[in-house]
Amino acid sequence: MQIKPNGPRAWLLAARPKTLSAALIPVAVAAALATSAPRCSWLAVALCALFAIVMQIAANFINDLFDYRKGTDRADRLGPERACAQGWISPRAMLWGIAITLLCAAAVGLSIFTTIPRLDADIIATLVLTGAGCMVFAFLYTTILSYAGMGDLLVVLFFGFVPCCGTYFAATESIVGEVWLGGLICGVLIDTLLVLNNYRDRDADRLSDKRTLIVICGERFGRYLYLLCGLGAWALTWGFAPRYGFLPPLFTLPYILLHLATWRQMVSINKGRELNLILGLTSRNMLVFGLLLAASLLLN
Repeated sequence: MQIKPNGPRAWLLAARPKTLSAALIPVAVAAALATSAPRCSWLAVALCALFAIVMQIAANFINDLFDYRKGTDRADRLGPERACAQGWISPRAMLWGIAITLLCAAAVGLSIFTTIPRLDADIIATLVLTGAGCMVFAFLYTTILSYAGMGDLLVVLFFGFVPCCGTYFAATESIVGEVWLGGLICGVLIDTLLVLNNYRDRDADRLSDKRTLIVICGERFGRYLYLLCGLGAWALTWGFAPRYGFLPPLFTLPYILLHLATWRQMVSINKGRELNLILGLTSRNMLVFGLLLAASLLLN
């Protein structure tokens, strides 16, 4: 199907829909944990989900444009979603897309304040710094830190701790220990998506001097890092046992079967454009895990 330059389908592909589940999983887990709090604003949860999705799209746009301008978005890079390199979206249009998306994210973030009945300086400062940090690191990750082997750490931080703890705080005006555990679980889980992306692009990244952990440590390391991230995320659900019993690890057990099957497919394919299939399967697996974990927390 032909894609019209700067058209709606071009923008949809540039947003990388397969990655958007990563934005929703930590919000869902935080929302499930928040149901046991004395107060929970579901409007705040919904706005946090919208903020997370818009910021994920903005980060994808920034990544697309920066890779194109840096000259790393070449023919040997295997991702199908590189809109600027494919000629679907002009760099100038992408720059405007980034600006508009970030403005939308800021508007959504500011609207969260309207859901909090008793605003004080500490709450305002916490939420403003969280939102601003997301925007700053969306640029730093794409432009600097992902080229220095720090991508995985930032995923755990900004796809785990920040959205999970931020959503819980916005909804309840408090933080409990289980939320930090939920953030860690989400971060480790979502890192499987980055690991797969870097595993697929390892040869192009090496030629581009993009030093991901897989470029630094090798293909075998990346293969087992993907496996261990998924297994580790599930193992961490046992940390909920003292308060929530055995439902979290038991409910999420089907994820292990999906993850192992996907890992075997990844190893079998090893390299090439066929790994884009594993990207979709990984996104599906993450969503299954997140929904099952949230359901197990809601039932307690």
